[in-house]
Amino acid sequence: MKAISPLRTLLFLALFFIAFESLSQEIPALETFNQTRLDYNQKGMLILGSWAVGNMIWGGIGASQSMGENKAFHQMNLYWNSVNLIIAGLGYWQATKESPGTDFWQTMDAQNGIEKILLFNAALDLAYMGGGLYLKERGLRKSNERLIGFGKSVILQGAFLLVFDGIMYSFHSAHAKDLPEIVQNLSLSPTGVALRIPLR
Repeated sequence: MKAISPLRTLLFLALFFIAFESLSQEIPALETFNQTRLDYNQKGMLILGSWAVGNMIWGGIGASQSMGENKAFHQMNLYWNSVNLIIAGLGYWQATKESPGTDFWQTMDAQNGIEKILLFNAALDLAYMGGGLYLKERGLRKSNERLIGFGKSVILQGAFLLVFDGIMYSFHSAHAKDLPEIVQNLSLSPTGVALRIPLR
């Protein structure tokens, strides 16, 4: 087995640290990348907020004009989307206040963070739907119209959120594929020598 020369080892380590240091610097191209992520978040929160407002209006009118199971269904839609509206408002405000940075590691953290949040939310959405099914079945067993109505509402809201989070994740995940291309085109030496980093 051929031994690796100390010179090659030193050269490899030097290139590694140059690459690491370059990624620690600000990269102007990342501003556009991060702005796109923030735009996705803003549009997503607008969609969630619109759904919430529509359901609150529908729920308020429906609850005042119905009885029994239907009344409970509309009441839960109203309650549930009051929370959705708060979440959408806070999420939109946060997305508008965040500046699109140019730091590589902060970009990676933000991108990984939003993807993990959306996957976690999708798991919660499935749990919501399971809880709604439980409420509905329990209501049917006990002939409790209120539980049946609540259960149907929670199933509906959980299904919407699952679709919403799934679409948001697909957009963010597709967007993340642009990041390796940005990094591969970095110039890592003041002498003009470019080091292409194969991330794919």
